[in-house]
Amino acid sequence: MNLIEEIKASFREGSSLTKLIYINLGVFLVVKILYIFLFLFSVQSGNFDIINLLAVPAYLPDLAIRFWTPVTYMFLHQGFLHILFNLLWLYWFGKIFLEYFDQKKLTTVYLLGGLSGAFLYIFSFNVFPAFSNILNQSLALGASAAVMAIVIAIAVYVPNYIVQLVLIGPVRIKYIAIVVFLFTSVLDFSTNTGGKIAHIGGAIFGFLYTAQYKKGKNIGKGFDRILDSLFSLFKPRKKLKVTHKKPPKNDMAYNRMKVQEQEEINRILDKISKGGYDSLTKNEKEILFRMSDKK
Repeated sequence: MNLIEEIKASFREGSSLTKLIYINLGVFLVVKILYIFLFLFSVQSGNFDIINLLAVPAYLPDLAIRFWTPVTYMFLHQGFLHILFNLLWLYWFGKIFLEYFDQKKLTTVYLLGGLSGAFLYIFSFNVFPAFSNILNQSLALGASAAVMAIVIAIAVYVPNYIVQLVLIGPVRIKYIAIVVFLFTSVLDFSTNTGGKIAHIGGAIFGFLYTAQYKKGKNIGKGFDRILDSLFSLFKPRKKLKVTHKKPPKNDMAYNRMKVQEQEEINRILDKISKGGYDSLTKNEKEILFRMSDKK
């Protein structure tokens, strides 16, 4: 298996966290390669500016033309350090997030956190007079708002989770989240103000998501369904295969089969209790439906 096939297999079989990291890296590499070709063929960047096409503008007339940018901006990075730190934070906090939530919720918090950051950024730049002189030139890009949503969401859900930091030792996750938020979103607010406002938008969504989840409300449930519908379009349809189960030959075989079925049902019910019905795979839902029909 060559490197390309290994990457494809890793993406296909990886978690939602792996996919988000791969997409960010892929977009970064593609943009850099395109800029190399533009340079080699002496194409002026003003004639075809990739960043302008994918970054989200605060100026509403530009936003109306590039309506896809509130989504694409959260996968777009310019500098190496920019993407490096964003993906490190995404990986560290995403791993902890997946200890308590399912993969679909990670994707939902990432995307809705990014959209919340874009909304607050656009809203602020069009409302506050401080931005009037730069409104039609301002762009926002990067995964920071989406990552901040995940950081705050998991820190609110398990505030006393212990993280071992090099040279420091054990630290509760709530303190790490507070420090990260202050240093990236509040301090030196006059520098990269648009980015910091987007961070705050992501943080607000992460807080609200977990606060409502603790009350038994999933504010991202509707978005989960939209993602299910979108992903189902790209899944290959399985051919229908009709099989007939042979009846057990004796009572011992029958009892063994019933025990196995009950163990499978118990496993599925335990998964529902931890992650909800939406955490089940399609096959698990079919098993649950089939077994309930028998009863």
